Amino acid sequence: MTNTSTFTSPTTATGTSPAFRRSPGSAPEGQPEPPLLRRHPHLVRYSDVEADFHALIDKAIAAIADGEPVEDEILGRYVNIASMVRAVSFREGKLLELAFERLSKVNPDLTVLIQSLKLPLVKAAVEAVTGNDWRHLDGIRLDCEAPAKGSYTPDLILVNRARHVAFLLDLKRSLASYGDTTRLEELKLKMLASAMILPDWLYKHHKRMMVDSVGVAIIDGASRPSDHAAGVWALSEIDDLLEVDGAAACMAELRCRFGRRVQTLLEAEARRALGIVDAPISASFPHISRFRLRQPVRRPTLDITGVSPLRQECDIHVVDESGDEPGAEAAEAEDDVLPAVRIRVGFARRLLDA
Repeated sequence: MTNTSTFTSPTTATGTSPAFRRSPGSAPEGQPEPPLLRRHPHLVRYSDVEADFHALIDKAIAAIADGEPVEDEILGRYVNIASMVRAVSFREGKLLELAFERLSKVNPDLTVLIQSLKLPLVKAAVEAVTGNDWRHLDGIRLDCEAPAKGSYTPDLILVNRARHVAFLLDLKRSLASYGDTTRLEELKLKMLASAMILPDWLYKHHKRMMVDSVGVAIIDGASRPSDHAAGVWALSEIDDLLEVDGAAACMAELRCRFGRRVQTLLEAEARRALGIVDAPISASFPHISRFRLRQPVRRPTLDITGVSPLRQECDIHVVDESGDEPGAEAAEAEDDVLPAVRIRVGFARRLLDA
C-alpha cells in the first residue's frame, strides 16, 4: 500500500448551459460551428456517425425481435410483449455503450476500454470506502493483486492519455428504478473501491498505461437532473467527458430513433396478441420475428424500419435489467517505466477541475 496524494472534493456541477444544448440539425451541414458556441476542440454531428449508429440500431432491433420467450400461465398471450420489453432494457444499455465508444473516436486523445474489465474488489479498498468519508482520506493507490472478495465490471473505462485521467463509467438507460433502493449506493461503493486499484490495474494490464486521477461517473441515459457531487451524470452532459461538442446531441438522436423502432415492434406484437390484422409488410426490409410461441396462424408483422404513425415519442420506460459481462484479463508486455506516484480518486467532474 502506497500513500500517494489526497482525495479531492469534487465541485458540485450545475449542468450544461442551455446555450450549448443543440439539436442534431442545429447548424447547416458543412458550415463550421460558430466559435462562441464551441466548448471543446473536437466536434461531431449526427451525419458523421449516422451510418454506424444505424447499423447499431439494426443489430439491437434484430436481437430484440429474435427472442424466444417461454410460455407463461400468468402472462398468457402477452408473454411475447413482456419478453420484448425485458430485452429492450438490456439491448438499449449495450447500444449506449457501443455508441459511446464510437463517439470517443472523435477525440484522438481518448482510449475506451470495453472488454475484459473485471476489476477485483480489494478488501482494503472496500473497507477504506465503507468506513470513511472518501473525501477526507489520503489518496491511496492499492495493489490490484492484493486479497480481494468479489469483483466489479464497469461498462466502460475512459482514459484521457493527454491529461492522464481515467473515468470508471457505468451507463444506465434510466436511474428511475434506483430511487427507493440501496442499489445505487452499493454501486457507488464498488466503483469507488475499484477506482483505488485502477491505476495499478491499468499499469499492469494495459501496456503500462499511467493515470494520476480517477473519476467515477454513473451516466443516466434518461438525462434526469444530474448530481456530480454524488457521481451521477446526465447523458446530455457527455460532451464534457469526451471533450467533444455534439456528442450528447448525437446520443439523444440515437435514443430517439431507437425508441421509434422499438415502439413499432411492440405495437406489431400487441396487435398480434389482440388478434388485430396487421398492415402488409413493407418490401423495403422484410423481417419475420421469431418472437412468438406456437400459434396456428402466423400473421405478418409491421415493417420494423418504419416509424409508427401512432407512436412518435422518443422515450420509452422499461425496468432496467442490464447486467455486466465479465471477461478474461489480457496479459501485457513489461518494461522498466515506473507507475505514477500521485493518484487522485473521486466522483467524476469536468476535467476533474485539474
